[in-house]
Amino acid sequence: QVQLVESGGGLVTAGGSLRLSCAASGRTFSSYAMGWFRQAPRKEREFVAAINWSGSSTYYADSVKGRFTISGDSAKKTVYLRMNSLKPEDTAVYYCSFKHYSGSYYSPRDGYDYWGQGTQVTVSS
Repeated sequence: QVQLVESGGGLVTAGGSLRLSCAASGRTFSSYAMGWFRQAPRKEREFVAAINWSGSSTYYADSVKGRFTISGDSAKKTVYLRMNSLKPEDTAVYYCSFKHYSGSYYSPRDGYDYWGQGTQVTVSS
């Protein structure tokens, strides 16, 4: 089992910044990927960004490219999501996710086995 604990959400005005953190614990052996997803009211959960355990591979949704940056600390098993130039449409509950994978490639948008409890991000106009 893997446990994920998120932090860093909150209320910010448009144009502002926030940093989300997600710490993984439990059976987190090597070759894993961690991702961020979000779900706005009355919408489906959507992919935001993902990173592998070494930080050598990152992916972003088109809607956040150039504004959000995902990074990780493999020693701490922690992933961060730096969100700049926030827009009201970024308002959502943000979820951290985790999966192990084998080989050199991981699918960034699906296949996650573990999820955090979610943290609310609200961007006011």
